[in-house]
Order: sequence, then C-alpha cells, then structure tokens
Amino acid sequence: MSTRRAYTAELLGTGLLVATVVGSGIMAQRLSPQNPGVALLANAAATAGMLYVLILGLGPVSGAHLNPVVTLIEAGFGRLPRARVAGYLAAQIVGALAGVMLAHAMFGLEVLQHATHVRSSSGELIGEAVATFGLWFVIATASHARPAAVPGAVALYIGAAYWFTSSTSFANPAVTLARSFTDTFSGIRLVDAPMFVAMQALGGGAAAALTWWLTISGVHPAAATTSAAKEP
Repeated sequence: MSTRRAYTAELLGTGLLVATVVGSGIMAQRLSPQNPGVALLANAAATAGMLYVLILGLGPVSGAHLNPVVTLIEAGFGRLPRARVAGYLAAQIVGALAGVMLAHAMFGLEVLQHATHVRSSSGELIGEAVATFGLWFVIATASHARPAAVPGAVALYIGAAYWFTSSTSFANPAVTLARSFTDTFSGIRLVDAPMFVAMQALGGGAAAALTWWLTISGVHPAAATTSAAKEP
C-alpha cells in the first residue's frame, strides 16, 4: 500500500477514534450527569465499537496502528519500514488533535480547551502501564494465533480495560496528548500527560519483550496490527 494512503488511514483512523472517545464522553455525561458509572459504560462501549470497525477497515491499508506505541514496536520488529515511522507518528498526533476539535464542534463547545481533570496518582500511573502492556499482549498473541480475530480481541480488551484499570486505559500517547485539550469527561491535565506517556512506553516495551519470547519470533507476519486509546 502507498505511503500516502497509509498516512491518511492513520490520520483518519486516529481522528475518528478520539472523536468517539471525547464525543461519547460528552454525550454520556450530558445524559447521565449524576451517574458516572453509566457514563463510563457508555464511553467504553462506544470506544470498543469504533475500534473494532476501524481496525477491520483500515488494517489492510496501514495496519491500523492508531497508536505510537504500536507503531514503534512494529518498527522495532522490522514489520514497518523505519522511514515511515515519523509519518505514522505525525499522522496519529495530528489526527488525534483533529478528533478532539471535531468532537467539540459537534457538541457546540470551544474547539480547544485546557483540561483540568487531575490524573496523577501512583495507582493511575500503574494502571496505564498495565493497560498498555495488555493492549500489545492481546495484539501479539491474537495475531500469532488467529490474525482475523485481532479487531474483536482488541475491542473487547479495551472495553474491559476501561473498567479494570485505575486510569480507565488511555494506553495511547497520541490520544493522551489530545485529551489534554478537552475539559470534558475524558480529559487529562497537560501536566499529567507526560507521566502517562512514560508509563505507556514502559508497559508497551515490557509486553513487546515478553510476547517476542512467548511466540518465539514475535507477532505472526500476517498479523493485522492496531492499537487504541482510550479513555477517560
């Protein structure tokens, strides 16, 4: 697939993913302002559903990484040309920021905001490492065993990780950065974002090392890769 098409797929895919995360969070909070549990359930379900269709549709075009951690691991394993890494990362970051702005525009909010949602506890940081570790673990093992199952496996994992991780599973540096520009249900203070990204890198790196060993030679060459982001 051409480089331009791959970059475009990553930009559009990451943008739609973030628009879903932020937009569903806004809608959920408006409809259930007194019930954060219901709001989180709606946010998780919408994100998981969007992830499934994005991975299914964009996997053949770009691999549907939608996540810098996944892109860097794929490049490290030699399954993505290193010349494409910068383009993938730029497309993901630009797409994520565009997704935030799109969500705000749809709901009549200020296009870019300053997030005030504090996410700085040690438990949340551990949660981000766990969330990102689990994301790559699912991608790698599902790809090795049954590549066609990757979209469903990743979507199910992210839906679960919204609930079992203390951070509600951002698991994506581009999404984390973008969510620092929304002062809504899914936001994170910009000052808290760097440590989230650091823990995501730690978790992803640990998972990459473990799954390389578990599967002897890493992810099955035919694997459709992906990633995600999430949420609030």
